[in-house]
Amino acid sequence: MSDSAFSHSQDQLKQLARDVLAYAREKGGTDAAVEISEGSGLSVSVRKAKIETIEQNRDKGLGVTVFIGQKRGNASTSDFSPASLRATVDAAYNIANFTADDDCAGLADEDMLEKNPRDLQLYYPWLISTEEAVALAQRAEAAAFEVDPRITNSEGAGVHVQQSHFVSANSRGFIGGYPYSRHTLSVAPIAGKGAKMQRDDWYSSVRDAARMAAPEAIGRYAAERALARLNARKLDTRTCPVLFEAPLAAGLLGAFVQATSGGALYRKSTFLLDSLGRSAFPSHIQIKEDPHVIGAVGSAPFDEEGVRTQRRDVVKDGVVQGYFLSTYSARKLGMQTTGNAGGSHNLSMTSSLTKKNDDFVAMLKKMGTGLLVTELMGQGTNYVTGDYSRGASGYWVENGVIQYPVEEITIAGNMKEMFQQIVGIGSDVLVRGTKQTGSILIEKMVVAGS
Repeated sequence: MSDSAFSHSQDQLKQLARDVLAYAREKGGTDAAVEISEGSGLSVSVRKAKIETIEQNRDKGLGVTVFIGQKRGNASTSDFSPASLRATVDAAYNIANFTADDDCAGLADEDMLEKNPRDLQLYYPWLISTEEAVALAQRAEAAAFEVDPRITNSEGAGVHVQQSHFVSANSRGFIGGYPYSRHTLSVAPIAGKGAKMQRDDWYSSVRDAARMAAPEAIGRYAAERALARLNARKLDTRTCPVLFEAPLAAGLLGAFVQATSGGALYRKSTFLLDSLGRSAFPSHIQIKEDPHVIGAVGSAPFDEEGVRTQRRDVVKDGVVQGYFLSTYSARKLGMQTTGNAGGSHNLSMTSSLTKKNDDFVAMLKKMGTGLLVTELMGQGTNYVTGDYSRGASGYWVENGVIQYPVEEITIAGNMKEMFQQIVGIGSDVLVRGTKQTGSILIEKMVVAGS
């Protein structure tokens, strides 16, 4: 590991964690947990080849939770001196003293904790200078401008480099941590002039910069997307099939995660309440979680509570096999944690009907006549009822061929029905953060226009 990225080693962070847990015990806490992190990064943005921003960040932080029986208190600091660590433990202890008992509060059970965390190779430092980062962003933006003279402007291009590491520990014997990285290159060109301008963007986000798409490829693709949106029309209101392009399809998977997360379930604020063992999708749909993919953005050997993560079927043949639970939400539901404190890990949504050659073009043919959605606006999902209504833009498709771009429309439906009406998933698989899926075809939705 390069010494330049961090001022503490993993061993030093582990020692700090042990010190904090010892202070908490001394103070009278019955249990305690601590997380310590440190990171450094570089962000640059350019617009029309000129540098707009250069930011370098170095940050560190420590958060401690102290339990007195079933009362909990939490405090944090960015000062790692012994006096500050003691003061932070004192603060957490005092907060715990004044809170009410909560019979679901407490650390994860010992047998759920990860004792031997595996190395998932999540750390790829990118030793790039500010000048090199600026040059990469400029190359991506220049490639966008070169595609067509109708690319008239740009919201800019950016490079973001981040290296971090952390240690998490608790008084039940868990201690673990690792370094990780995340690097991104993005560009957002604008096509057309005046009231007819259209923008679009594209990005590549990876742990290992060696696996990042070429800046020219990102710029060209972003430009092609913006150009394709020129001369967009409105549609009149209709009911038709809707194809969600892969980047947006990942959002549908995200909606499923939110609806089956512990907090929504125990508050009874979800349309998928009591869905365990029931069919939420057609029988050709599978959703798998695999936290142990080497080098992947969504990988983790343990969750935020030190609970071991595991490969599992979340949805099998359309039937919900598991929720996304932390220790607290699991206790609220009378269940066991699924190792998802902090969210999901490498979720993939697939269909057993998908064939190798079901690429994007094939999915358009499969839809026949309907709406291809490439952008969504607003937050129009009601998770209690499942009602879904979002502003959208995209393309009108006839006989499997894109006819013209459309804008200023709204797509509406109910998530429960939308999930059941997934008729196909493309082989045009894209990874977005912790989720991956191809484009998703939904049998019918209401498209409201002018």
